[in-house]
Amino acid sequence: MSALLEVRDLAVAIGNRAVVDGVSFDLAAGETFALLGESGCGKSLTALALMRLLPMVAKITHGHVDFDGQALFSLPESRMRMLRGGGMATIFQEPATSLNPVMTIGDQIGEVLNLHGARSGAGGAVELLEAVGIPDPERRAGEFPFQLSGGMKQRAMIAMALAGEPKLLIADEPTTALDVTIQAQVLDLLKDLQRRRGMALLLITHDLGVAARMADRVGVMHAGQLVEVSDTKKFFRGPAHPYSQRLFASLPENLPRPPDIGGAAGELLAVEDLAVHFPIRRGLLRRTVGHVRAVDGVSLKVSRGRTLAIVGESGCGKTTAGKAILQLITPTAGRVRLDGRDLVALAPRDVQMVFQDPFGSLNPRLRVGDIIAEGMRALGVPADAGAIGDLLAQVGLEAGMASRYPHEFSGGQRQRIAIARALAVNPRLVICDEPTSALDVSVQAQIIALLRDLQARRGLAYLFITHNISVVDYLAHDVAVMYLGRIVEQGSVDEVLRGARHPYTQALLAAVPRIDGSSGERLLVPGDPPSPARPPPGCHFHPRCPKAMERCRAVYPGVSTLAGTHRLRCHLYS
Repeated sequence: MSALLEVRDLAVAIGNRAVVDGVSFDLAAGETFALLGESGCGKSLTALALMRLLPMVAKITHGHVDFDGQALFSLPESRMRMLRGGGMATIFQEPATSLNPVMTIGDQIGEVLNLHGARSGAGGAVELLEAVGIPDPERRAGEFPFQLSGGMKQRAMIAMALAGEPKLLIADEPTTALDVTIQAQVLDLLKDLQRRRGMALLLITHDLGVAARMADRVGVMHAGQLVEVSDTKKFFRGPAHPYSQRLFASLPENLPRPPDIGGAAGELLAVEDLAVHFPIRRGLLRRTVGHVRAVDGVSLKVSRGRTLAIVGESGCGKTTAGKAILQLITPTAGRVRLDGRDLVALAPRDVQMVFQDPFGSLNPRLRVGDIIAEGMRALGVPADAGAIGDLLAQVGLEAGMASRYPHEFSGGQRQRIAIARALAVNPRLVICDEPTSALDVSVQAQIIALLRDLQARRGLAYLFITHNISVVDYLAHDVAVMYLGRIVEQGSVDEVLRGARHPYTQALLAAVPRIDGSSGERLLVPGDPPSPARPPPGCHFHPRCPKAMERCRAVYPGVSTLAGTHRLRCHLYS
């Protein structure tokens, strides 16, 4: 099979430093080639170099790229501009920043259609939106990006990329910011479009499961170099390069499970019927016309020294519940007790939080030592240099790093600083809000191992909020699955992850890409979750449930206890 794309000895430099160094690979029509590697290894810069879209500070210093018989680096910019979007197109990593916020989706797709002489007019945009599975495409074509969910924005980006009918589609981390169910939809969509159109697909990802599911061949990048290229099945049976082997060893499923300390731990946190309803105000007088039921009657318990994981799709209320427990958001109703006492009556130091984005939660104007000391002083904890140095050492950083600013650290190091700040006041419960979602697999493994070690040494309890189910299996003892503000299934890790009964939990587990390369996953949940401002009547999950009955549409199910701590809300078991 002749190659559609040939890359030979590609080198890219920023200043005097080579960031892509001698990369070579081929890609045939209809084939998927996955570029795997951690952040900073040069994957995205390689793709940008192929499109000649490098930032001003970067330049191509060496190499040759042929696409469909044309030497790309020899073409004038006018020819290259027609090739972008026409012959080759890109889906960028973050659709929210790639789409123009002041233009409708239809107008943005129309620009590509007009430029490349394909189908024109509003009808062409609607056809493309329908092709990528967006419901009600006529209405969506007239909406702006902020009116679409994350999954719909990514589908709109794919529609825009397909508008010029390209032969090569470059997908740069197309599912990184998506939940597992939406990720499964986008990956299935890409596979289906590729099969129907015969496109070549260059997939850039750090997710081994996505590569195993999508790719025909895999290339592993490290420090700007392509260190291993292999057939997908052969690669996942046994990676050859030490760096590839290290990536596999860092996967949560390859790490030991946490020890089960049993029921003797004793209850630490008890949450009863917690509700957070945000008013919807409209009109000149801002009257309340409805409520967003972000959290709607959540009850859960966390034992000393144990970890309870709350999992679910974005918008299900996980983070809002965590903030309400910590009293960062005033609950509408419900009761939160720590050691049998109302949390509002306890010292703030008893419960601390590690936020999702460490860069956004650390003050950029303060040095790390001052960031950690600020909370200690506010709560009357001694904050001398020795104590701060000890805290940094506990999270695997050097004491001398206290004099640096947050921007001088990597993402994993910033998360360690956020953990040190939470531990500085000796809390008994730490709420971790997606602490590993933005991290590469090896850094993610380090942070999870650190949390486990700190739990063992300090006897901490964790409330761990995440949508990464493989992390849950490694770190957590108990699991609660949330959907549209309510817990639909909960129990021990074994009961929920290996004996899931609720159709939603089963769908979450089925949507997770697996590294064995099996293609047995089935998309059980179509579409996006309903709005919490207008929850469906009866069971909230029934519009997306493949097993929905007439009763599900009329009555919300009560709690059914199956065995041990395993409880769920589903009419199939009531």
